[in-house]
Amino acid sequence: MLRSPRALLLDFGGVLADAPPQPPAPPDVVRRLSQLVAGAVSEEQIRTDLTEGARAYALWRDEVGGSGDPVELPHVQVWGNFVTRTWPQPARGAIAREATPLAYAWTWRTEWQVRPGIPEALHAAANAGLPMAVVSNTLCGAAHRDFLAAAGLSDLFAAEFYSDEAGPRKPNPQLARLAADAIGVPIGDCWFVGDSLHRDIACARRAGTAAAILMRSPRTDREPPHPDLHPDAQVDDGHGLLTLLHQSWGVVDRSSARR
Repeated sequence: MLRSPRALLLDFGGVLADAPPQPPAPPDVVRRLSQLVAGAVSEEQIRTDLTEGARAYALWRDEVGGSGDPVELPHVQVWGNFVTRTWPQPARGAIAREATPLAYAWTWRTEWQVRPGIPEALHAAANAGLPMAVVSNTLCGAAHRDFLAAAGLSDLFAAEFYSDEAGPRKPNPQLARLAADAIGVPIGDCWFVGDSLHRDIACARRAGTAAAILMRSPRTDREPPHPDLHPDAQVDDGHGLLTLLHQSWGVVDRSSARR
């Protein structure tokens, strides 16, 4: 049985919200880019470069995730390095000037939904006096923050740490440590909940959290195995997390355990 936590650190995509795949060249983003460059780049080329840019950025994330202490790229550098690299300079400049709102639009998912059981688990933790923080890698944390606000969950979090705002990217343990410091709980007394062995569980282990909880998502199943990384517990959704919390408090939630 896991030791009761004094705080929770939770990933966003795959834990708090479903993380559905998004077309790499959403039509609204293509239109915005086309308007900004005023015809200097065709919409067909914009779609192609967004698609290739999304793939290149994903490869970069995987590569730096295996390095020592990865950090996030600034929004302007993501656009310049992965999308607009071959565009005329005036078009590149126009995109660079709007890099952050464009990053928001490229990050936002209309299909995001709060994962099952998450509201119940978060409210139970809050009622037990556990401070909570979001710890998430993302191109644009503002989009995640706005989703949580619209879902009525923001007030449950004492802090939200996103890689584009804070700098470190998981598995860099500094992102988790910054969150623990912000909520005033030693990292060794926090549970870390994420859906990725290579990013979340690795981050939790390196940071020295009390427990590393793997919540399964489609991304979890796509990851290759890691022989040296094992979570302290694995759950399917927020209901499973609630059961773990109750067990750690010495009270088994039998209704959640049957789900």
